[in-house]
Amino acid sequence: MSRGTTVALVVAAGSGSRAGGETAKQYRRIDGEAVLRHAVIPFIDHGRIDAVRVVIGDGQEQLAATALAGLDVGSFIIGGSERAHSVIAGLQALPPDTARVLIHDAARPFCPPYVIDRLLDALDTHEGAIPALRATDTLTKITKANTVGDAIDRTDVVRIQTPQAFALETLTHAYQDWRATPPTDEAAYLRAKRIPIAIVEGDPALEKLTYDADFARAEDLLAARLAPRIGMGFDVHAFGPGNSVWLGGVEIPHDRGLVGHSDADVALHALTDAILGALAAGDIGDHFPPSDPKWRGAPSALFLEHARSLVERAGGRIAHVDVTIICESPRIGPHRLAMREKIASLLQLPLTGVSVKATTTERLGFTGRGEGIAAQAVATLRLPEIL
Repeated sequence: MSRGTTVALVVAAGSGSRAGGETAKQYRRIDGEAVLRHAVIPFIDHGRIDAVRVVIGDGQEQLAATALAGLDVGSFIIGGSERAHSVIAGLQALPPDTARVLIHDAARPFCPPYVIDRLLDALDTHEGAIPALRATDTLTKITKANTVGDAIDRTDVVRIQTPQAFALETLTHAYQDWRATPPTDEAAYLRAKRIPIAIVEGDPALEKLTYDADFARAEDLLAARLAPRIGMGFDVHAFGPGNSVWLGGVEIPHDRGLVGHSDADVALHALTDAILGALAAGDIGDHFPPSDPKWRGAPSALFLEHARSLVERAGGRIAHVDVTIICESPRIGPHRLAMREKIASLLQLPLTGVSVKATTTERLGFTGRGEGIAAQAVATLRLPEIL
């Protein structure tokens, strides 16, 4: 095949009614994140995928925007009433230089990177490639009376999964020649034209979420993959000229300011270091050197969002953060809720995942003498055991 852009097309236009509940299954949450986000991230993070596009149902724009906030997926593509119509809409919206496309169901949220590699390697010698698992259970037909019928020979039977990978030009031509009822997967178009399709080994993690029980299984799968990691952070800033201080992302009026290269938000600095510590990713100075003039006066929210993005790239989740601010003044109590809300927004956590406390040193030490403010923080992350 000629080399060119490789695009992953994630199809998420269905209503997901069989899974139960009022929310379509691609927007239900697993481990705090929408199924659709879980489905998209493996392709965004894969070095051989050049772009990711998402097909959604009409009227799902806000749901999709919330689920995929911060991810580069371009403009959403509006699908049709049938899966095949949604895929056609997606193919028509791909960048003009697209040479290969991987079509993936959003209801299969945990695509391992090695499955993507197997598919792309197979496209070097085939026009299409699909992942599959061999049938290991006994297979039988069901009679009209809902009793066990004749057994089916499972020797040459496999269960087809997605993503399915194709040379875009070949798939497009096969679509155009199709005259039958739309099939349930794209490989059928190539099979109808007798175009050989490579089969690569799939993965149990790619099982489709269809029924309510599947979501419980998915939660268990994620829990087994992620291990707790705890990081600690500490920071200090001295008082200086000014009429306000930044603490926890909130500006608080005060008779002095805090001295620092950025906005000197001691609480967010400590919290950023706690998250970086749990990641074993150095400290805030490694990522934002105070010697770099571009960070002069920068809002510390940028530092915290950067730390959060590193957790996401590592395939992890922030479970809980706890910040303690140590000072004689200003009074923290009236501003605690605003700080919690700001931190929760920056880390994309529920309010219950953020704790902010304050204490004094009983007039002992530099904070007790009113010379500055200190903060310590603890961050609890859930990360893959091997980063």
